[in-house]
Amino acid sequence: MNPMPRDHAVDALLYPFADGQLHWPASDALFLRAREGAALHAVRAQAFVATQPFKPEAQRLERIGINLLDEDALPAAGYPLVLVLPPRQREEARALLARACTACAPGGTVIAAVANDEGAKSREADLRQLAGAVSVTSKYHCRVFWTQPGAAFDAGLVARWQQADVPRRIASGDVPGGGFSSRPGVFAWDRVDAASKMLAAALPADLRGRVADFGAGWGYLSMQVLARCPQVTALDLYEADARALALARTNLADARVPVQLHWQDVATGVAERFDGIVCNPPFHALGRGDRPDIGRAFIAAAAAALKSGGRLWLVANRHLPYEDALGAGFAQVRSVAQGGGFKIVEAVKA
Repeated sequence: MNPMPRDHAVDALLYPFADGQLHWPASDALFLRAREGAALHAVRAQAFVATQPFKPEAQRLERIGINLLDEDALPAAGYPLVLVLPPRQREEARALLARACTACAPGGTVIAAVANDEGAKSREADLRQLAGAVSVTSKYHCRVFWTQPGAAFDAGLVARWQQADVPRRIASGDVPGGGFSSRPGVFAWDRVDAASKMLAAALPADLRGRVADFGAGWGYLSMQVLARCPQVTALDLYEADARALALARTNLADARVPVQLHWQDVATGVAERFDGIVCNPPFHALGRGDRPDIGRAFIAAAAAALKSGGRLWLVANRHLPYEDALGAGFAQVRSVAQGGGFKIVEAVKA
């Protein structure tokens, strides 16, 4: 059996408990944006619940028996200990820390860990603004910081930072209707990303039948499919980020065809079958490094999900090595366009 991989942020977050600086409470703790890792398994005897909007990570947590909660509907002052792994995006991270303070019971502790190269000092400063003095230690190239006993949270700042993360309308001439609903932290949250825009402009008017959007985000490509492809009769959106999928639901609320939304990791395959698929696959997970294996898994899933003669329309960074995956899964592959560092490919299933 392969050993459980190390997650340095999780390791660092739990280190103060391992060395006796902090202690687990007798009642449930709350872990915001929890991730599985060896250090987490070491504390599974402790009682805690968690949140995690990213489907692959959520599934890993559920497999080891951790109950997941809706991050936007947490009880106030409900937990004596709140652990946090803040994301990189500033407004989203601040909102998550503010949500942790709201969920923390009087006299409780909020503790967070961030990798040194992902804004650790800024997030420490954020928690200090919310709670006053904090304790700090460093471990595994991460910074760990937690509130003092009896800390009084700045209620006004907590409220403002939580509001900074709520969904809002983004004006955009690139979107049918002139704008879209979004929120900080989702991919391309305040703009239309260049790759998706390029693919939308290339979509063929004769795309028809039941179409899927793999890695749909907040719904831009799906909206463009409906605007540009009048013969499409049904649309399925697949997205691993629950926060983005909720926005897509809002953005597609008035769709002219039946729409189904799936909180799902496309890389694991899908059960439904389609006449067409559009896709701007992610090429990273929760880390910074390129992950072309994710795009290849999307391509394999698309090949399996398309009906005979079905068409995949894909955009990707030009340097990503997807040609072998396309050749293995499709009878016909053609380059439609290249530019701006991107490539558009149409692939047809035999």
